[in-house]
Amino acid sequence: MTLLAAHLPVLQVVVPLLTAPLVVLLRRHDLAWAAATTASACAFAIAVELVRQVGSNGALSYELGGWPPPYGIELSVDAFSALLLLVVSGASTVGLLICRTSFGFEVAAERRHLFHSAWLLALAGLAGILVAGDAFNIFVFMEISSLATYILIAGGSDRQALPAVFKYLIMGTIGATFYLIGVGLIYMMTGTLNLADMANRIGEVADLKPLLVAGGFITVGLALKAAVFPLHTWLPNAYTYAPHAVTVFIAACSTKVALYVLLRFDFFVFQGNLPGHVSQFTTFVLPVAVIAILVASSMALFEKNLKRLLAFSSIAQVGYMLLGAGFVSVTGLTAGIVHMFNHALAKGALFLAAACLAAGGTSLTVSGLSGAASRMPWTMAAFVGAGLSLIGIPGTAGFVGKWYLVRAALEAGALGALLIVPVLAGSLIAVLYVWRVVEAAYFEPAGDPARREAPRPMLVLLWLLLGLNVWFGVQPMLPLGLAGEAAYSLLAPRE
Repeated sequence: MTLLAAHLPVLQVVVPLLTAPLVVLLRRHDLAWAAATTASACAFAIAVELVRQVGSNGALSYELGGWPPPYGIELSVDAFSALLLLVVSGASTVGLLICRTSFGFEVAAERRHLFHSAWLLALAGLAGILVAGDAFNIFVFMEISSLATYILIAGGSDRQALPAVFKYLIMGTIGATFYLIGVGLIYMMTGTLNLADMANRIGEVADLKPLLVAGGFITVGLALKAAVFPLHTWLPNAYTYAPHAVTVFIAACSTKVALYVLLRFDFFVFQGNLPGHVSQFTTFVLPVAVIAILVASSMALFEKNLKRLLAFSSIAQVGYMLLGAGFVSVTGLTAGIVHMFNHALAKGALFLAAACLAAGGTSLTVSGLSGAASRMPWTMAAFVGAGLSLIGIPGTAGFVGKWYLVRAALEAGALGALLIVPVLAGSLIAVLYVWRVVEAAYFEPAGDPARREAPRPMLVLLWLLLGLNVWFGVQPMLPLGLAGEAAYSLLAPRE
């Protein structure tokens, strides 16, 4: 392993983190954009190499300053974190690339260098959460990414983003506080913050009551961050009123990173150490997941704003991810984790299609899409393809996760088989709300004659994402392999 390759886990965070102040100093928006995009593309290249290394050598550990864990700070990359690093850095790069064409109607030129700097801080924070090996640094990176994301959402020209950001800030602060209280209680009982050391020491604690309380605080706090129903109220407006490029970025990865931390604690730290944790986790997660799938999908069905419709769809998709985790089996966890990856592809493409529609002069209301397909055929065709992936049509990436969910449900016995019903019902409702858009765009009279096709660079990115939805639907071995390895790793302490 070369010297550079040995430092990739820390470079995943350091590259965007150190580029952020450089972007501020550059000031000129074209230079700032170029520097930010280059840093994000480098982060994506690092993530690709980390996936290769994890596939070849297993989990990677990096000791900051040469201090071995648990006394020093450890960065670690395994199959789960490597898969999500691909999602985070890839979504960031796509979002920044469309900034070049979409900024003409969203972010004032004099603030773009500050906007790009905040973008890189959000990227560094999300990547830091995924590579951090201790609970406190997860909190630090969580706050970095959250504060930067608030700036990004409020950075556009739509003033309705301000109350949306305020709600997000309040809810995010509550979630982070709950998480920190839980971590503090665990530290009080175990004397460690390193996750691996924490998992070992929890089994030696005599009084488990503080740990049970800590588990409750951490689970609720992270569920709020992940917009788990009914703690989702911050998400619809945040996605709706954020600049389009920002929505592409955060919709693809922000809730998944919070779910990553939630699963890390519940399976890696608590599983096998707290009595009755498996039944408690299942009892809590499965009903919440089913309700999220059915209620959020139904709310999407009646939404008039396209981005808000897709936002409620995201809440329902979080339900699918939790449903897989709730089975507490290798197949179920594999389904939940691979659905994180596949949903990022589908929802990133759908929000990018919404950005293309806006760039072409189309109103982002369902009624305002009337006749859009006649003047924006490439954009609407890609939207339909990404919608098919969201629904879970065979041959698309979205099908893979739902197929594994059905397999996990069948493995769980009669009660599990009943849970196939909400999976299929959620997909059926998705057909209906995607059809609302298709019907307006293809079968209603053309609207604004000034409407035009989106800029070519945006269309190229949109169709690239659509191609990935098809590719990983036909050749799903990369995400499936990483998801399966992650599932085995998370369940190992329990076995």
